[in-house]
Amino acid sequence: MESYEVEIKGKTYPVKCIRNLCGHSIERYRIHAGKSVPIVKNGDNTKMCEGEQYAIETFGSTGKGWVNEDVDCSHYMLDFDAPANPIVRSNTAKALFHTIRNKFSTLAFARKWLEEYYPRHIGPLKQLCDAKIVNSYPPLSDIPGCFTAQFEHDILLRPTCKEVITRGPDY
Repeated sequence: MESYEVEIKGKTYPVKCIRNLCGHSIERYRIHAGKSVPIVKNGDNTKMCEGEQYAIETFGSTGKGWVNEDVDCSHYMLDFDAPANPIVRSNTAKALFHTIRNKFSTLAFARKWLEEYYPRHIGPLKQLCDAKIVNSYPPLSDIPGCFTAQFEHDILLRPTCKEVITRGPDY
């Protein structure tokens, strides 16, 4: 973020960091790989290591600077550590699991993308989420009427430098 305030339609709003969001390490097929990169000081002493990749993310809000999960989740991701043949009750949930694994692997997907394969996927998807085989990513909201923004660049820690691997016209 480049400013502590933003002007929208002639009105100036203060911008705060969203304190409960952060960047993260990235591994092959594992978008959220385990290490966090806080955007506010919090006493975390985790060290970055050579060869690791990170999503350096900043999040700003004209609200309170704290987000909570909202309703109507539409995005999901297969758990990276999910077994190849998970134990679930219904054959429909098992079939849906195999479709998710084959079509999306551990990358995020929208629920509407499942409609082509399983028009009646809500129940089986809930079973997979309840069994922690699929993780849900509900929308995050600050206070009603506020504005939020996210900026991100991904970096690779090389032996002699930190390379920005998402360098584009906005950098």
